[in-house]
Amino acid sequence: MKLVIAGGTGLIGNELAKELEQEGHRAVVLSRSPERYENEFGDNVTLAAWDGRNPGGWVAHIEDADAVVNLAGESISGAGFLPDRWDADKKKRILESRIAAGEVLVRAIESVDKKPQVLVQASAVGYYGSTGDALITESSPSGDDFLASVTRDWEASTEAVEALGLRRTIARIGLVLSTEDGALPRLLLPSRLFAGGWFGGGDQWWPWIHVADVAGALRFLIEEEAAQGPVNVTAPNPVTNKEFGKALGRALNRPSLLPVPAFALRLALGEVSTTVLEGQRAVPERLLEMGYTFRYPQINEALDNLLQEQKQRRKQNELDLA
Repeated sequence: MKLVIAGGTGLIGNELAKELEQEGHRAVVLSRSPERYENEFGDNVTLAAWDGRNPGGWVAHIEDADAVVNLAGESISGAGFLPDRWDADKKKRILESRIAAGEVLVRAIESVDKKPQVLVQASAVGYYGSTGDALITESSPSGDDFLASVTRDWEASTEAVEALGLRRTIARIGLVLSTEDGALPRLLLPSRLFAGGWFGGGDQWWPWIHVADVAGALRFLIEEEAAQGPVNVTAPNPVTNKEFGKALGRALNRPSLLPVPAFALRLALGEVSTTVLEGQRAVPERLLEMGYTFRYPQINEALDNLLQEQKQRRKQNELDLA
């Protein structure tokens, strides 16, 4: 099997490409800076330059691909320890980067004679907006905030491939847990310094998922012919923010007693604070119905695995430097 992964050098794409490579499949990773990742992958992964907006040499890789995975788009939170504020320019980049990438992939698929069989379009559970304690499945309506609007447009950006005969599935991904990137590294530091706790009231739901299950679920959606339309890519057991904080404290053998007031987060982060102060009790109803088996369905085992892997990597790095 050969896959083309747009946005493949990010957290999810990196994990997916490496899993495919380990199983003998081929992957082409489209990246704006492929030279930065030359030593990241093995021989079965090809890096191809693209700008996320215009056709180029990378289009040739679409010709013989079995599937395309579109993960491309500017990071919602940014690369720093503290999330970027959502000023007008940041919001514009978040939206336009997603729409442009989806549209140029559609144009590329239209231009080739032998088309892929399936396109997996990334999205997020932010599609549903802030939903309180309501149980959220794929049939739940969209929200009306900024992230809900962005995800609707992101999903629509590749809709035209369906008219070309491709099966298209939309992966509405939850809070991805990894010690390499994303939210978890930002949460680990205060917890290790005995300053762990929860945000605001702590009763907002966090629809988390282990990064290995994101990669596994995307593979499943590529291969499962019944997978079409929206699919929640979240663990089957969401937790509240307070429960998450306690689980993280247990995994680190640290207390989880220091809540961060909501007003302080809003003051420090502005509108982006909604990503931690609000949430969705989203569950993967369709994934479970289609038969996907989660590797890490419970938050405690997911955190234990991630922290153990981090410890092993540090030991290996120390040995390499010795």
